[in-house]
Amino acid sequence: MANATKTKNKKPNWFRRVGAKFKETFSELKRVTWPKFTTVLKTTGVVLVVVAAFLAVVTGVDALLGWLLEVITNI
Repeated sequence: MANATKTKNKKPNWFRRVGAKFKETFSELKRVTWPKFTTVLKTTGVVLVVVAAFLAVVTGVDALLGWLLEVITNI
């Protein structure tokens, strides 16, 4: 009797658990509403513009601070 409860509470092996997880993941992905390609392009463009703007600001601040450091050290 103790042996039957031992096997009943035992977890499935690793391969079955991983396989079940993949099956669950793929079934969830089938239900996802994916954006249209034009939407993806627009949002990618917005992200690239924002990254370029931050790059310009950080580069400008870095150049300004480098110039200030050079001015201070040459005094």
